[in-house]
Amino acid sequence: MADIALVGLAVMGQNLILNMNDHGFKVVAFNRTVSKVEEFLAGPAAGTAVVGASSYEDMVSKLKSPRVVMLMIQAGPAVDGAIDSLLPLLAPGDIIVDGGNSNYKHSQRRGAMLAEHGLGFIDCGTSGGVWGLDNGYCLMYGGEKQYAD
Repeated sequence: MADIALVGLAVMGQNLILNMNDHGFKVVAFNRTVSKVEEFLAGPAAGTAVVGASSYEDMVSKLKSPRVVMLMIQAGPAVDGAIDSLLPLLAPGDIIVDGGNSNYKHSQRRGAMLAEHGLGFIDCGTSGGVWGLDNGYCLMYGGEKQYAD
């Protein structure tokens, strides 16, 4: 079972996955355009422990509990859509991390809504660009301490 799933395979998402893999985490990679998952696994992630997923359901099924899903997708409606897709698949105690640049008011709304379902939410602005792969990322996070630890 994987430690964390990451949704969104643009450059930052791919590099975050590779960095986590290099530090001993087993990661599930997912993108709505499944061909991007296949290309990533055959290319930059070839020879690593990274596993791919073909759907949100497949992704969640590959995670150990409590399940942690990090979203590295465009801020705004895409984040709400991903959360809507994940909500019926997760259980109390699971955690969603928004690694994009969401407006803090949207993050507060999402956190309150997910708390009503017993889910954790971490708003985690991520910086590091292409250098993050080798040097690590700057993660500026906020959320309930029990989920951030």
